[in-house]
Amino acid sequence: MRDVAIVSVAQTHHRRRVDELNEVELIQPVIHEALEGAGVTIRDIGFVCSGSSDYLAGQAFSFVMTLDAVGAWPPIQESHVEMDGAWALYEAWLKIQAGHADSALVYSYSKASPGDLPRVLSRQLDPYYYGPLWPDSVALAGLQAREMIDAGLIDEKEMAQIAHRNRTNAESNPFAQVKGSAPVDELLAQPFLSDPLRRHDAPPISDGGVAVVLAADDVARRWAERPAWIRGIDHRTDSHQFGSRDLTTSPSLALAAEKAGATGSFDVAELHAPFTHQERIATEALGLGADVDVNPSGGPLAANPMMAAGLLRLGEVANRIMAGTAGRGVATATSGHCLQQNLVAVLEGEK
Repeated sequence: MRDVAIVSVAQTHHRRRVDELNEVELIQPVIHEALEGAGVTIRDIGFVCSGSSDYLAGQAFSFVMTLDAVGAWPPIQESHVEMDGAWALYEAWLKIQAGHADSALVYSYSKASPGDLPRVLSRQLDPYYYGPLWPDSVALAGLQAREMIDAGLIDEKEMAQIAHRNRTNAESNPFAQVKGSAPVDELLAQPFLSDPLRRHDAPPISDGGVAVVLAADDVARRWAERPAWIRGIDHRTDSHQFGSRDLTTSPSLALAAEKAGATGSFDVAELHAPFTHQERIATEALGLGADVDVNPSGGPLAANPMMAAGLLRLGEVANRIMAGTAGRGVATATSGHCLQQNLVAVLEGEK
């Protein structure tokens, strides 16, 4: 296995709406900032991979358009996943492991504001039994939260506490969209969004993007003073059929964590748990203790750009390792409804 590290991270200031920029204009400065952070140009990059969704862009093969943000020259080796950028990073990691490249640029982005995002996400459902009912993503998360409450695994006060902690953490994140929170008692007095979820239990709709640079072995050591080494990475998926799943747990997340070697102690964890109750599922699946700093960036409750929020979690952990404020961390990414598909990555600084 080759040693592969994240050596540079850049992201947008995430906002509810970015009407004045198209996707190319949104992500191009971020790509250039990530390259400059590693002290390289696109000529030095062996592979490029992006993550996005045509459903959000409203056109087929929309990722081809955003290649303009990378540049038309020199020619590049390029790929794309119709998934969160964390899965694009996984493909780039495999490319480097196979010896076909020594470095990679990975980026992801979305503008979710033009459409009705919860209804758009309903198109991820089984098209025969669930799709025709048009349940949106918030309603499905509400069913999951209700199962957890009925099973005694969480209550509405703990959910409000999770929201309060994440959005209070976001006050120190210059890129966060939602910063600060009302007291827990005031949150619990708010009306329901989709019982038992209130607005603070759900992620914001965000426009934004992120880019990271990966490098292997000595290349990584040249491009970063303190690379964030990817010591383990894996992804798994659960059934599309909700009736065949226990929604109060996430077997795919637990298995991905096991295969990625997410054991032992961590200084920081960035969890892609878009809804408050899902953070409890994620911490249980990873076996995180109370001593772990969970979502110091504010997590997806502070900014949740679709198709980029998972890659952001890896980037946030990498930034803390590269800054020397953390030695070992774990990041997760999710896709689908109710934590259906999950990726786990373990990152470490140089020993």
